[in-house]
Amino acid sequence: MKNKKTASHYTLSGISMVAAIFFVIPIIWMLFVSLKPEGIGVSNVIGWFIPPYTIENYNHVLFDTPVLRWLWNSLIVALISTALTLFVTSLAAFAISKMQFRYKSIIYVFFLAGLMVPGEATIIPLYQIVKDMDLLDTYTGLIIPGIASPLGVIILKSFFDGVPHELIESAKMDGCSLVRIYLNIVLPLAKPALAAIGIFTFIGSWNNFLWPFLAIMSEDLFTLPVGIPQFNSVYSVDYVLPMTVNAVASIPVIIAFLIFEKQIVRGISFTGIK
Repeated sequence: MKNKKTASHYTLSGISMVAAIFFVIPIIWMLFVSLKPEGIGVSNVIGWFIPPYTIENYNHVLFDTPVLRWLWNSLIVALISTALTLFVTSLAAFAISKMQFRYKSIIYVFFLAGLMVPGEATIIPLYQIVKDMDLLDTYTGLIIPGIASPLGVIILKSFFDGVPHELIESAKMDGCSLVRIYLNIVLPLAKPALAAIGIFTFIGSWNNFLWPFLAIMSEDLFTLPVGIPQFNSVYSVDYVLPMTVNAVASIPVIIAFLIFEKQIVRGISFTGIK
């Protein structure tokens, strides 16, 4: 029995390593290509991985093109969207879980129904609303539509339901207002759920293409997913510079993953359980 478990363990480990290699190879190839001189002729795949190398591509991309500005825009939009999403979803979840008011169950059903509506189905009315509010081609127009997260409300509501009702009642008897209960009791207990939602909100905002593509017309406000295709069509027809831009866009996310790897894995496990 022990030998069977050991063989199964080695088999799964081998499959995992092969899968990891398949995922890592494109990243390694991208980094090597980004270090090649622009316009160099390469006759085979091995040629991309051997010298000569140069960092001039990075100097050109970062200082002679708007890529650094697009990187900053993506970072600002992702950070603010994540912060506002956590604030709004936690407030909504707290109200549904711990406050008593009419039609609470019906409102919760609407949040559940929101999971079944694809984002693309709401693009036209959302665009019209933002246009009527004169928020197109602004940071506000980029950020506000992304902060409504039915999944975040549902996850946090399920988590808040696990906070003992007696604890809330005891805090009320001690004179705590709902605001203090929310800030000092419920939120600190919900850190794992907040971390999971924050991670996925940040990644979703960083990679979002469709809404920024529709809502932004000025090049100065482009985010990376919108700016990179623009760069590829305007600045270069070669492999090297587009790969350099992709590396610039990917490196911050890769570094963030390496730093927050445990939190990301824990967040995936947490949302899967919920």
